[in-house]
Amino acid sequence: MKASLFRLVMNAYPPYLGTGVWVKRVSPDYRELDVELGLHWYNRNWVGTHFGGNLCAMADPFYMLMLIPILGRDYIVWDKASCIDFVRPGRGRVYAEFRVTDQMLDQIKAATAEGEKYEPKYPVNIHDGNGECIARVEKTMYIRRKRER
Repeated sequence: MKASLFRLVMNAYPPYLGTGVWVKRVSPDYRELDVELGLHWYNRNWVGTHFGGNLCAMADPFYMLMLIPILGRDYIVWDKASCIDFVRPGRGRVYAEFRVTDQMLDQIKAATAEGEKYEPKYPVNIHDGNGECIARVEKTMYIRRKRER
């Protein structure tokens, strides 16, 4: 799927419409993706800051959804786990950037060359408009090269 169509599909996806998560940019090669989340009446918590579940959703599927088209049909890619550390209250618009580097791809290919599973951990920092970190997410992926039949 072209990255521009992927962005439109994600922004129309009901769970993201309901939380206010918005995919702002996807590079044509899927190696860069930027999301943002505005603070609205329907997604704030009891004390008026970002609801933690929405911050988790903001970081949830994107490394998986980026790596699938990058690695191609020869690989199995799954989200395995997420761990979030809430650093400070999120007020206003918040942002997260996802990047897949050559080094990450080299590590994946080396670790899975013989069909072994690989479970890398990728950090995602969610920050406000001033660049202040409001949450740190650690994404654990499950990646394996498919066995030949």
